Amino acid sequence: MAADRSKRFVPGLGTGTVAIAYVCIDYLQHVLPTWHDWLMPALWAVLVLATLYRIILYRHWSKELRAALPFLGSVVFLLLAFLFEALSVRFVTAVLGLDWHRSADPLPDTGQWLLLALNEKLPETLVTLLRAHIITLHHYLVIFVMLAFSVAFGSIKPPGLGFAARYIFTMAVGRLLRAFTFIATILPSPRPWCALVRYRIPNYPHPWAQKYYEPYVSDSDAISRLLQLDSAYAEAKKYPVEFVPHWGKMSFLANVLRPNVGEGSTWYQLLKRASGGCNDLMYSGHMLVAVLTAMAWTEAYGGWTSAILWVFVLHSAQREVRERHHYSVDCVVAIYVGILLWRATGFIWSAVDTSKARRAAKFDEVRTRLTQSAKDSDIDQIRKILEEVETAGQDKETLSKRAVILFGSCVVLFTFTCVVLALTLTTDG
Repeated sequence: MAADRSKRFVPGLGTGTVAIAYVCIDYLQHVLPTWHDWLMPALWAVLVLATLYRIILYRHWSKELRAALPFLGSVVFLLLAFLFEALSVRFVTAVLGLDWHRSADPLPDTGQWLLLALNEKLPETLVTLLRAHIITLHHYLVIFVMLAFSVAFGSIKPPGLGFAARYIFTMAVGRLLRAFTFIATILPSPRPWCALVRYRIPNYPHPWAQKYYEPYVSDSDAISRLLQLDSAYAEAKKYPVEFVPHWGKMSFLANVLRPNVGEGSTWYQLLKRASGGCNDLMYSGHMLVAVLTAMAWTEAYGGWTSAILWVFVLHSAQREVRERHHYSVDCVVAIYVGILLWRATGFIWSAVDTSKARRAAKFDEVRTRLTQSAKDSDIDQIRKILEEVETAGQDKETLSKRAVILFGSCVVLFTFTCVVLALTLTTDG
């Protein structure tokens, strides 16, 4: 009974119930906006106050301190992964030029065909439910944050920073693999108008594409000869010289980003416009976040809410395809990549309780001493040995009260800042 009460985020409600309630209340903005306007602030107020109260009573700050460095390292790794991904997104969008985006047809997608066929067969109410924006990117991030902070309520195994480090590190690896994947082969967007609306890239292709792609793209005989010679033999067309801005030491990026006049005075301003790009980016980044959140929830918390969260993941996948943000293959690949990546990073944090294994190992270590003490009827020595075995499964709390207050305050301030930034940057889904 005590363990069950410890999993309650607020009195009478478990962490899972609160997470599902958050998603439902936020959806009210589409159907009952007045209710949403007062229920959502009330929910956040209760969650913040309850979390702050539990943080004051939290006992595992030594574990959190040991996990702080891996957590910060994971955050830096993720930021670098995002930077590389943004560079890659801009490159694959700009390398072939706007003329290619105008002429490139979307790929045939049987998943899109299936959803359109279901629209004709299913009841209108169900189709409306499938189209609804029930859960988006920032909801998954909030659910992860709730799960991480629930360590203060005993809902998941401490340290919470260790759990967050695993999630962030796995996300960074996933984003890097994604960038390596979509930069390897450039695929046309399911939304062919995207680049024309959002980008001011040159109409003509990059010099690399002028030499290695354009002369062979539509001539089967040229491709056949290219295979025989294994060398780019055709003469490239004449195009205007590439514009090179004055970016100082970062001017080398102009060859990758292909800026146009008036697109910004710095390379960073250019990257901020990259957003999700205007090619198909194999695999879906949104689905990666959704799957990692569901995997983290299933391992760390479990329960009936895990099933609901996986239903949300499938709903998000079909909506990505339905709204032509991605092809079906992008969502399928994101699901199994997310599952495999989470399984591969259990060395950072695991829900498995290792204290019993440590006590068993310690018992094996002192078995001879314990046997000898029993033969000698040395009760004090037996008691001392058993205390060693018991403490082997526990983590020593070595922080002073002042250090706990300082470290805890820094952790809370940093994480709340990250949460606000994440929600602000992903509020549009």
